[in-house]
Amino acid sequence: SAAQLLAVVLGTYGLWRILKFLFVKTPLSNVPGPSKVSWLKAGNFNEVYNSNGWEFHRKLYEDYGGAVRVDMMLGDEQLYVSDPLALHHILVKDQYVFEETDPFLMRVKALLIFRTQSHEKLLFRSFRMLFGKSLLSTLGECDEHKKQRKMLNPVFSLKHMRELLPVFHPITHKLHTVLEREVSKGKEHIDVMAWVSRAALEYIGQGGLGYSFDALDERETNTYSEALKSMLHTLFRISFVRTFLPWFVKLGSPEFRRHALDVLNHIPLFRPIRELTEFSDLIEQCSRGILHGKRQALAKGDEVMLKEVGRGKDIMSVLLKATDGTNGGSLPESELLAHMSTFIFAGHDTTTSAISRTLDVLSQWPDVQSRLREEVTAARKEHGGTDLDYDTLMGLPYLDAVCRETLRVFPPVPVVDRITKRDVVVPLAFPLQPGDGKPEIKEIPLKKNTTVIVSILGANRSKAIWGDDANEWKPERWLQPLPGSVALAHLPGVYSQMMTFLGGGRACIGFKFSEMELKLVLSVLLENFIFAPGPDINWEMGTLHSPVVRNSENKSPQLPLKVTLVNNKR
Repeated sequence: SAAQLLAVVLGTYGLWRILKFLFVKTPLSNVPGPSKVSWLKAGNFNEVYNSNGWEFHRKLYEDYGGAVRVDMMLGDEQLYVSDPLALHHILVKDQYVFEETDPFLMRVKALLIFRTQSHEKLLFRSFRMLFGKSLLSTLGECDEHKKQRKMLNPVFSLKHMRELLPVFHPITHKLHTVLEREVSKGKEHIDVMAWVSRAALEYIGQGGLGYSFDALDERETNTYSEALKSMLHTLFRISFVRTFLPWFVKLGSPEFRRHALDVLNHIPLFRPIRELTEFSDLIEQCSRGILHGKRQALAKGDEVMLKEVGRGKDIMSVLLKATDGTNGGSLPESELLAHMSTFIFAGHDTTTSAISRTLDVLSQWPDVQSRLREEVTAARKEHGGTDLDYDTLMGLPYLDAVCRETLRVFPPVPVVDRITKRDVVVPLAFPLQPGDGKPEIKEIPLKKNTTVIVSILGANRSKAIWGDDANEWKPERWLQPLPGSVALAHLPGVYSQMMTFLGGGRACIGFKFSEMELKLVLSVLLENFIFAPGPDINWEMGTLHSPVVRNSENKSPQLPLKVTLVNNKR
């Protein structure tokens, strides 16, 4: 039966990994790292992928240096990296050797491995809705990824951001109105994250797709936003499963894998795989409707487009115009749908997390909050009380310092994974000191199919780069010259000499979009509201970090804060 065959195959695979763990010495064996944990206890896996793993991660990058060996499932040795030279090679110089594995490509394979032939067409629609043929799913060395990046770069340019900001202002004012109404109800705490999440969906809807989700309508429970939040949580839940995916996708026929799913579906560990397909179906249904409406409006000409949501300045409208075939280029519907889902998926929860984290930190630092409020209030007054233009908004020095420091100390995505496609040697800027009289390690050879964990958190908080106060949140550091060690490190990040938005061909193409959104929301909300701490919050690690109320039965992401009007400090 399928169940018996699956048990035999999994058992054989497990035995092979155990024997390899016990008898095969790897190039990483000499790299310093935490004490080996029994493979029966999954090695360091439960510590690396722990929702409360902040302290373990801190020990990795502080106690062992910029490259650390960690022992994972069934003796799999992986390299945890925050060294700047190593990151340059991984993300820039040798970026096509270090391809994405997790959280995108390997987890997406989980959607593919269990379908029968009759389900394949449906699944591939769902697949490309989630990551399809977009920047998140095409491999960097292939011409497809380079072509897509070149095509999309203009719609994320500074010029286009300037044109897009006026589309964002009404959304921000509506968020202000909604929060003011919530305050008037006399609530002790307001879940700020819930409303920020709704606003973020509306920003990406109107600014990215030229479509309104009506996400800030208080009378509506936005199922789309809730599905996105659940999807990120579900992706993190299959961290264990991904260990088996590179091998499992090659196992048998689609029909066999379908039978395997029926067996595994009774195991709670594997149920999130099926949940992901349900989320992708929801995204597909919505995106197809948006694309159909957008094409109809485009066919009626610019005058109609100006009356549409996004005023024709949204990313999808610009992309459709640029690829309508008149200039020799066009995009198939599958790729357009994939880009739409990528905009939504990549732009919603990460920005929600960044805005929420900034408001949480500011609630704990009232002096910083007051100084920032004075700056944005003065700027609007100098601007005649009207909405700030792009250059004014982005040029506010203290707002910029607060945003940079929050994104440095609290990057929404703490780590990403890469896997080597061939044998490669990684050099180090800061040689490792293994001790016990062993020579220092200046470079690390890696075998093909070695997983590398890129620690965005470790690079952003490295004391060797940022100084002894690297773990401290200090916006003022950006108002004066940074330590010389920051420039000398040459971190390959695309944003402000840090790794928050990565670097190289896989860097976040929409980081200017996200930064503008963050600054706009803070500038409007802080001018009108005072934020103070509510219940004790624990920020949990995951695919991205998210706030959960300590000792609460409700484990869903939420950020209840005390919110009062600036002119009514009750």
